Amino acid sequence: MKLQKLLSLTRKAVDEFQLIEEGDKIAVGVSGGKDSLAMLYALHGLMRFYPKSFTMEAITVDLGHPDFSLGKIENLCKELEVPFHVVKTDIAPIIFQERKESNPCSLCAKMRKGALNTEAKRLGCNKIAYAHHKDDIIETMLLSLIYEGRFHTFAPKTYLDRMDLTVIRPLLFVNEADVIGFKNMYHLEIEKSPCPVDGYTKRQYAKELVANLNRENPGAKERMFTAILNSNINGWHEVKHHK
Repeated sequence: MKLQKLLSLTRKAVDEFQLIEEGDKIAVGVSGGKDSLAMLYALHGLMRFYPKSFTMEAITVDLGHPDFSLGKIENLCKELEVPFHVVKTDIAPIIFQERKESNPCSLCAKMRKGALNTEAKRLGCNKIAYAHHKDDIIETMLLSLIYEGRFHTFAPKTYLDRMDLTVIRPLLFVNEADVIGFKNMYHLEIEKSPCPVDGYTKRQYAKELVANLNRENPGAKERMFTAILNSNINGWHEVKHHK
């Protein structure tokens, strides 16, 4: 996927769901993975020509894994001239050594988001961009159906009233396969996740389930996404035009 297509799909999400307003200061959560790096590129590109002017701050939450490196993220932010901030935490040691959590993902996500939100507020940001793409949204919907018995997924934007911050998801129209294509085309230097449970989670199960369903029923993934777009899930029914 070329940068132009990434920008086009990002702008479509931003326009349809009014994700960005004049004067926004957006904290971009950057883990070092392909999704967050693609989002950094997308928002940086959009920032140059979008009619509503906004600024960005890149934030990486260092979970405290001993072998996690920040060099590649730092270099990209320097290249794009985006201010870069690191929040050092002991989240990994707390979860894996002290608490020895058997299902660490939800607690880790909660603590990581807390650290990210706090830093965003400290920097004077009013919005936080998360790099959830179309596949993430579909997988979350399936997980919700299977484990919670409800038709639900992330909203394009979510207001966090306790923090007075709005979470936005600018990559919601972007397929994961396109993110991978973008990473390969532009030789993005990703940081491998040092998490010991990476690839062994319920989300990984949902990812494989969607892939199998789509292989056996071509187009199933897109139809599931259309069902979300046409649903009354909070935050989604606001969409005015979609294909």
